[in-house]
Amino acid sequence: MSKIDEYVAERSKNNPEFAKLVEEENINLEVAIKVRELREDMGMSQRDFASLIGKPQSTIARIENGSMNASTKLLSEIAQATNQRLTIQFSLAH
Repeated sequence: MSKIDEYVAERSKNNPEFAKLVEEENINLEVAIKVRELREDMGMSQRDFASLIGKPQSTIARIENGSMNASTKLLSEIAQATNQRLTIQFSLAH
């Protein structure tokens, strides 16, 4: 385990709000990676992908850089437009 992982684990134990923020950022990062991989696998630019989804290119950019909390509604729209199945995995760490 890296020093940063140790720090995050220790601080999360002592601060539930910090733990919640870390989990939210982890989710944003995972969504960002998956959406970008999907777009690239389809051989599409952000602009083309956004057009397919019916959203502005800036929305795709914000998802891919992790600065947007993508709603389940938006993720469902992406899944539908790309003929993908939306799967959500929850991990409860204690």
